[in-house]
Amino acid sequence: MKKKHILLSFMLMMASLLTFTLGQSAQAEEKTYNIGTDLTFAPFEFQDSKGEYIGIDVDLLQAIAADQDFKVNLKPLGFDSAIQAVQSKQVDGMIAGMSITDERKKSFDFSDPYFDSGLQMAVKKGNDKIKGYDDLKGKTVAAKVGTESATFLEKNQDKYGYTIKNFDDATGLYQALENGEADAIFDDYPVLGYAITNGQKLQLVGKKETGSSYGFAVKKGQNKELLEKFNAGLKDLKDSGKYDEIIANYISTGNESEDQTDTKMKKIQPKKDTYVIASDSTFAPFEFQNSDGEYEGIDVDLVTRIAELQGFNIEFKFIGFSSAVQAVESGQADGMIAGMTITDEREKSFDFSTPYFNSGIQIAVKKGNDKITSYEDLKGKKVGAKIGTESADFLEANKDKYGYSIKYLDTTDALYSALEIGEIDAMMDDYPVIGYGVAQKQPLVTPIPREEGGKYGFAVKKGKNPELIQMFNEGLAELKRTGEYDEIVGKYIKDGSTENKVDESTFVGMIQNNWKRLLSGLWMTIQLTLISFILALIVGVIFGLFSASPSKALRVIATVYVDIIRGIPLMVLAFFIYFGLPGILGFNIPVFLAGIITLTLNASAYISEIVRGGINAVPTGQMEASRSLGLSYNRTMQKIILPQAIRIMIPSFVNQFVISLKDTTILSAIGLIELLQTGKIIVARNLQSTLVYFVIAMMYLVLITALTKLAKVLEKKVK
Repeated sequence: MKKKHILLSFMLMMASLLTFTLGQSAQAEEKTYNIGTDLTFAPFEFQDSKGEYIGIDVDLLQAIAADQDFKVNLKPLGFDSAIQAVQSKQVDGMIAGMSITDERKKSFDFSDPYFDSGLQMAVKKGNDKIKGYDDLKGKTVAAKVGTESATFLEKNQDKYGYTIKNFDDATGLYQALENGEADAIFDDYPVLGYAITNGQKLQLVGKKETGSSYGFAVKKGQNKELLEKFNAGLKDLKDSGKYDEIIANYISTGNESEDQTDTKMKKIQPKKDTYVIASDSTFAPFEFQNSDGEYEGIDVDLVTRIAELQGFNIEFKFIGFSSAVQAVESGQADGMIAGMTITDEREKSFDFSTPYFNSGIQIAVKKGNDKITSYEDLKGKKVGAKIGTESADFLEANKDKYGYSIKYLDTTDALYSALEIGEIDAMMDDYPVIGYGVAQKQPLVTPIPREEGGKYGFAVKKGKNPELIQMFNEGLAELKRTGEYDEIVGKYIKDGSTENKVDESTFVGMIQNNWKRLLSGLWMTIQLTLISFILALIVGVIFGLFSASPSKALRVIATVYVDIIRGIPLMVLAFFIYFGLPGILGFNIPVFLAGIITLTLNASAYISEIVRGGINAVPTGQMEASRSLGLSYNRTMQKIILPQAIRIMIPSFVNQFVISLKDTTILSAIGLIELLQTGKIIVARNLQSTLVYFVIAMMYLVLITALTKLAKVLEKKVK
């Protein structure tokens, strides 16, 4: 009996122990730690094209968690916020490229160092003359203002005999090295390594100066087990070689063999099925419509060919320069190429490829003008330039020196027209644009050598689509290696474009080559107007009835609606709906639908006032008489008031339709190709602004005159 009791007790004890052990194990497996991190500290933590956080810190943490059987809830808070979150126990730990210092050890417990940072020297790819500090004598070395690198250079300047040049950001460093303004640059080792991984033509030379070590941190005295797991996992990763793989994925030295970097294109894995590429619509010879209505140009051909080489799909959106910029910033496009100059200001919002075209600016005068052969000859003359361009900046900077005045215009064809009629004596623009104008029979000559200009780059939103930049850089390098790049550029710079079927400098030739596109633009204008106006009638009549209602609440609603819509300029409303609203809704709005919504809202507010005015124009005595006879308010409106009000409203409705028709021209700002934008696209190719805009003006005149006549006929019939 006792043996049975002992055996039963033993079995129960073993079952309890097993249950407890399994429970503890399951609990351990399910343990989740909240980990704070920075937001934008590439290559340690940053967002990829899908909006997911990746980087050295993120990948190491995930690998350690997998190795040590715990889960991570990553919280990208920003460096300072992450520190405060650890201190307030809102997160269990943080990893954010955090240097281990004696001061921080007072508040945090740190893991073993997982990355040893430091300062590093880099030179231009292929430079074999600078291999160490001793080779810097008489050279110019650059660093970012206020950094450890700048301090290091100041400290060792006398020792090695170089001069120092400081820049505000990394873009300035890379640009200085590219154009020979600096012979070498200094920066944090991981930052330079990441730049090389993303296509910067650099190579690291010399020894790495010892810098601070980065550590994983928890609040002092808290989460000791988390630190132990991190250290154990880090050791396992280093022993297995996984640690080196993670680091190498983000940091390169630039010292790979020439066979790998210069003669063999690296295939980058795309992360999307199709990338949307935004571009300008009227910037020949970089992007423009040919005589068959198809887009071509240096930018178009380069991206198309690079996509073929790298094996990814593209969808072009030719929506104008400003709209393309906003489309990338709002996430409606993955990247843009539009003859976009790489500047420090733009680097704050965009990540750029390696430059694909070195531009320049040049003075042009009317053919036959032999009085202007140098800048000195511009004294007392008027020179034209486009607003906000390099040409405008150059002219402004040298205005006092050469004594000319400046006239600012919006477009290239406006410059040509001003020069033709003598409104300006000379013009300045990008040299390939002027060369294209000459090829298109513009009567221009360029008597003064061109000035070196900026560099054009392919751009993505900062921190987004890094693989797209890599694919572009790899493809561009391959095109340059094979000589295909020179063929593409030479095709357009040499003769401007393919031969037109007819001479578009004549009225007949212009119409013959472009009538289909003009009619297509007209049809788009009519579609936008008809659909939006029908919808606006419905919405406007409803709010108009609200505004004339005896209910104060309905009147207030109508008043607020009308005041808000009429108080917002139409272009601002269009920008908000197309570029701003998707950020609130979480999905993109097609440009045609955005145009319809914009016109509908705008017109409905005015139609609401037309309806209110029409109802109020009917003598109030009729409403009172009808009500005294026992008719309800709704019945009175239906049978007596509205029939009379409609007669009053119809001419105003037709007038509002005409206004909506004209308002469609504003929608070109968000990329809709209506009639006016169609004209701009044609002018960008053939540069015949007088002929094209005359035809467009006549088309609008015929259409609007017909509508005006219709309004008069309707007005007579209703009377």
